Amino acid sequence: MSRPVHFEINADDPQRAVDFYTRVFGWKIERWGEQPYWVATTGEPGTRGIDGAIMPRQHPGAGTINTIGVGSLEASIAAIRQAGGRVLTDPSDIPGIGRFVYAEDTEGNTFGVLEPLPSQSM
Repeated sequence: MSRPVHFEINADDPQRAVDFYTRVFGWKIERWGEQPYWVATTGEPGTRGIDGAIMPRQHPGAGTINTIGVGSLEASIAAIRQAGGRVLTDPSDIPGIGRFVYAEDTEGNTFGVLEPLPSQSM
């Protein structure tokens, strides 16, 4: 069974969002390289929950995006299409993490699909 493994919060002002989530929840948030992407650690290792990120809003109305970890990206892409969803991006490699696409469900909600590298299995 596949589960959420990551979330992304879209923000009009990412630094303002970083400040908010740091102050309210005590999250540790750091910019990821030169990308306009801030990785959020939401708890201590070994505790329940998932980590996420904050990024610039991709389009008006874009909300939180949940990423689902899967065993096979290609099989998941086929299943999304067969069930009436759309794959929004070409598969891409995230160095040290795995292969990834954004997709849309039948209700217009965007979500991510991640096939982790074998060393990163969830």
